[in-house]
Amino acid sequence: MFSSIPSQYYLIGSTVMAIVMGIFVMFVRMKASKMPTNEKKIIIPPIAMSSGALMFVFEQFRVHPMQILEATIVGVLCSTILIATSKFEVKGEDIYLKRSKAFVFILGGLLVFRIVAKMVLSNSIDVGELAGMFWILAFAMLVPWRIAMLVQFKKVKKTIPAKKA
Repeated sequence: MFSSIPSQYYLIGSTVMAIVMGIFVMFVRMKASKMPTNEKKIIIPPIAMSSGALMFVFEQFRVHPMQILEATIVGVLCSTILIATSKFEVKGEDIYLKRSKAFVFILGGLLVFRIVAKMVLSNSIDVGELAGMFWILAFAMLVPWRIAMLVQFKKVKKTIPAKKA
């Protein structure tokens, strides 16, 4: 069914979806910074994203071990930027993710990086493999960032006096 669709249409469609999702994530993150956070809100995104690994059941999305390593390294490197700009603050008895002025630009920059990399790499790597690599990259970026956030959240939480019943 899908084999008759030229790969450039997959590339265009996936690029448009990446832009839409990137903009959506920026708005969600800006809105989330207005509400208190908790452990569950930090842990759920990587767990929810992990279901995307089911794409590797299909042969067209499978990647070679070297591509897995490359995507993982790039993802972990990108996560350091997010880790460095994610800070928490206490307001009353609640903990909020501090809104970073740089966050929107960082997410925008990562989105532009992803689109440019996809355009360049799509000439030498199959679109399905590229999708697998970018999922690995995103997951390798999300997991360390969320682990760092959880550690930082727990440290900040310890500074809040216990509520009196």
